[in-house]
Amino acid sequence: MTPYEMIRTQLAQAVPFANHVGVELIEVGDGVGIAALDQRSETSNHIQSQHAGAMFTLGEAASGAALAGAFGPMIFQVRPVASGATISYVKVAKGRLEAHASTGRAGADLLAELEEVGKIAFDIQVDIRDADGDTVVTMTVGWHVRKS
Repeated sequence: MTPYEMIRTQLAQAVPFANHVGVELIEVGDGVGIAALDQRSETSNHIQSQHAGAMFTLGEAASGAALAGAFGPMIFQVRPVASGATISYVKVAKGRLEAHASTGRAGADLLAELEEVGKIAFDIQVDIRDADGDTVVTMTVGWHVRKS
């Protein structure tokens, strides 16, 4: 098992609400995270599309996976906190969705800044796509990370 697979496995258990909603972590890598959400009656709204809150949870989980991947095995020695988010619902979303998140900076760069300053703030971009590959949501999640 690679370090990224270990992080993915541990993250899958770390956020009970994301588990409750049904978010599945697919991939964790250096500054990237992919998560998926199948549409169920519990994640649907009054027009039978994915509920905005479920999509927000999906995007936030993918951003957390990207953050964890950027910090690698050191993720358990830092304290990440989401500081804010903006979200745009671009298209009605139905069925299985995948959220693709990216830090935009290599983990080594983020780690170097954290070591030098002791804390760091940065944004993670998230693109949520439907089964056809169309973007249904764009999201930016701001994160603050400091050493534990």
